[in-house]
Amino acid sequence: MYDERHPGLRRRGFLAATSLGALALTTGCGNSGDSGDSDTKSHGAPRRGGRLRAAFAGGGASETLDPHLANLFADVARAKALYDKLADYGADLSAQPRLAGKWESNKTLDRWQVTLREATFHDGRPVTAADVLYSYRRIADPEKAFRAKASLEPIDLAASRATGQRSIEFVLKRPTAEFPNVLAAFGAYIVPDKATSFDDRPIGSGPFRFVSFAPGRSAVFRRYDDYWEGAPHLDELEFVVANEESARVNALLGGQVEYAHELNPTTARAHEGRGRIEIVRLRNSAMQAFCMKTDRPPFDDPRVRQAFFLIADRKELVDGALSGAGVVGNDLFGKGYEYYAASLPQREQDLARARALLKQAGAENLKVTLDTSAVAAGFTEAASIFRDQAARAGVTIDVKMGSKDSYWADILNNGTLCCYRSGAMPIEAHISQRLLTGSTTNATKWQHKDFDALYEQAQSTRDETARAAVFDRMQRRLHAEGGFLVWGFADWILGTARSVRGVETEAPANTLDWARFDKVWLA
Repeated sequence: MYDERHPGLRRRGFLAATSLGALALTTGCGNSGDSGDSDTKSHGAPRRGGRLRAAFAGGGASETLDPHLANLFADVARAKALYDKLADYGADLSAQPRLAGKWESNKTLDRWQVTLREATFHDGRPVTAADVLYSYRRIADPEKAFRAKASLEPIDLAASRATGQRSIEFVLKRPTAEFPNVLAAFGAYIVPDKATSFDDRPIGSGPFRFVSFAPGRSAVFRRYDDYWEGAPHLDELEFVVANEESARVNALLGGQVEYAHELNPTTARAHEGRGRIEIVRLRNSAMQAFCMKTDRPPFDDPRVRQAFFLIADRKELVDGALSGAGVVGNDLFGKGYEYYAASLPQREQDLARARALLKQAGAENLKVTLDTSAVAAGFTEAASIFRDQAARAGVTIDVKMGSKDSYWADILNNGTLCCYRSGAMPIEAHISQRLLTGSTTNATKWQHKDFDALYEQAQSTRDETARAAVFDRMQRRLHAEGGFLVWGFADWILGTARSVRGVETEAPANTLDWARFDKVWLA
């Protein structure tokens, strides 16, 4: 059982390059002046008022405010300002209650009763069980490819029903011990019953309500005074699109924005402690990887994938691509999270063994294209470093620069090898969204029915130790022959004006308190 009064189920373990002038911001909307206080994150009582302008990389003219299509960090930040989920992930990746005030399972873990807290949409209507069931059924539409579809798969939505205006009985297809993670799934936002239009005047239950939206440029939201968790401190929140990191930094330095998402380590070093802006580091927050497509040559041969694992010098990649702002990876997602297979030995570079595996696979003198883009910090640097590492094993890598506008959509289906990253999520959510046959963001094309069956077994295992053993078995297979070459975990770096308070420093990207603009204020 989980309710809002008690801990439960704890974890252990915007498109074309935007110039500064093209941001089309009005200086003076927010207070970006010097507060005269070095501790700008927590000092003093919150102050109400003002507009905060936040610069993110975005997705071009095709951007949407449909929360079920949220994929980029900009999408998610906008979605969580307008909408709520039933639960969300805490800093330790445990499921924390949001619109769901309480959840409780039966003894066999195949029926869960969820009770909603009292909350209202921006038009004053109460959030009800009907809204929840409509939202989940929309996400699960077999004709659509919504982000959270794979995560909601355990629910029998035809059999699930409202048991009251604010209570739902979820009937599951099989016992699922990790069901609260389903409620917290990325993209599982609650929208009003029968809602179909989201870009004109979307209605949510989040802390901010809609004012305007220009895809690929900006979105403006205003405080929702009746928000169930308390009204935000800010009067208004504006998201502006700036794909180039330099544009985000310059806008921050010039007082045109107060918050810049995703800065490079070199930028952080140049400005940290200098007094002009504040640097916030969310430690080891982002998985950094190369993604090998396992369903097509040359990576349909596991020996080639194993060779690439052995080509990588992970420390060189962390030092070079991340300027040391991170830790080495071991070809698995979720370092430090519950169920992470920490007992596996750290993989080291072994060029002789890599050459031997390539020879066995008939892939000597292999040539392959590595897709990358300046869309994310460290991508182009990592591609260049790995190209040089591969050359020492007799592999020729052609680095291909992709468009920042379409990179994430393109690499899900196209090419054979690409740069990849991920924010935080539970390991079981990473598996459900990226590694099952029906996963909608399966970038490695890892599709194995026996692996799917192991995931279902883990979900259905009530005993925590036994469940951990199944997840360990799955990860050992991924470590041996999967498609993610995870070389590091990077610090997630944000920049703010010195006037900004309330930015959480212990919230990995994608967790509840990341981009919590309802908790931020301007001094």
